[in-house]
Amino acid sequence: MNTHQPDFVSVDMRGLKAALVERAQIERVSVSVLVRRAVARELGMGGASLQAKSGGPLRFAPDVSTVKLSIRLTTDEADRLVAGAQSAGLSRGAYLAGLVAEIPFLTSGFKRSDQLAELAETNAHLSSLSRNVHALTRFLTLGDVPQALVYRDMLNRLDGDVRRHLSQAAALLADLHPHGHTAEARRRSYR
Repeated sequence: MNTHQPDFVSVDMRGLKAALVERAQIERVSVSVLVRRAVARELGMGGASLQAKSGGPLRFAPDVSTVKLSIRLTTDEADRLVAGAQSAGLSRGAYLAGLVAEIPFLTSGFKRSDQLAELAETNAHLSSLSRNVHALTRFLTLGDVPQALVYRDMLNRLDGDVRRHLSQAAALLADLHPHGHTAEARRRSYR
C-alpha cells in the first residue's frame, strides 16, 4: 500500500514516548500517523492527505491487548478498504475492526457524516425551541397574552419535536456500537 518514499525525522521525545504510544494504541493508529497529524495541525496544514482520520466509536482502553495483523488483499480490495476507512473517518485498523464487530454505521451503507449532519439540524431546531420557550416565559411574566399566543403552535409541537430528536440521537448512538453488546459491556470497554 505504501507507494511513496518516506521522509524520516528522528525526535527526542523527552519523556513523552510512553504517552504517545498509549494514545496511538487508543486511537488504533501508528505512532507515525499520530505524529504526522500533530505536526500538520501545528503547521496549519489540516489537509486530509496529511491527516489519518481516526476517532469515532472504535477507541478502546489502553489495557486491551492488540495484535498486529498482516492480511493479503487484491489491489481493488485494498483500495476499497482505504476508501471505506477514509469515508468513515477512521484508521484502516479501526475500520476493519468495526466491520468485524458489525457496527451498524459501517455496515448499513449510511454515511456517518450524513447522520451527524441530520442530528446537528435537529440540535439547531431544539436550540430555537429553547429560545422560543424563554421568549414565551418572558411574555407570560409580563402579562402580554397576545404575544404569548403567537407561540401556541410551537408549544403544541414541542413534545413531538423533542421526542423525534431524542429518538434520532439514540439511533445514531446505537449505530456507533457493535451488535449484541449490552450497555454494561460497552461501558466496560471504554474504561
